[in-house]
Amino acid sequence: MGTWNSRGLRGSVLEDMVNYTIERLMSSNLAVLQKIPTPITPIEIDKATRHITLAYFDQKSTVDYIGAVQGYPVCFDAKECAADTFPLHNVHPHQVDFMERFEAQGGIAFLLIYYSSRQVFYYMPCREMRYFWDRMQSGGRKSIRMDELREERFFREKHNMLPILESINQDLEERETADEHTSDPYA
Repeated sequence: MGTWNSRGLRGSVLEDMVNYTIERLMSSNLAVLQKIPTPITPIEIDKATRHITLAYFDQKSTVDYIGAVQGYPVCFDAKECAADTFPLHNVHPHQVDFMERFEAQGGIAFLLIYYSSRQVFYYMPCREMRYFWDRMQSGGRKSIRMDELREERFFREKHNMLPILESINQDLEERETADEHTSDPYA
């Protein structure tokens, strides 16, 4: 079990934008998604503000969000990085395992990566994440450069919303047209 110490507003822009998008999708009956809270045991609480200042994680977290979109089970983890490279140490083995098991059951699993310095998002399907994960596991790069990613999977927010439905639809279309013998390792 790890420890947690408050790090202020780290990741709050991404989380706020994802949560706003989910609220809008749910109010339009287009999706049912929820944030999965990470179970913690508080150790220290600031008595004046009643905020937890030190805690232990009760168990490993799986993903940040889970639910259904237009009849498809969906789970995803939202990650943020400030540089043009995404460090794979931000993804944990138990998350990779959970996402692969989720997809094996017919679901859609992905990472939503926010490159804060460029204010751009990237939709990374589980199979693409697995390609980079396996590369790292076999001694290759421990990060993903932006120039390695597929241009069509980048997007920006539109009216404070993230076009997650469009990305999921694109993912589904790619799955339908993917050839098992494709040369693209993460088509």
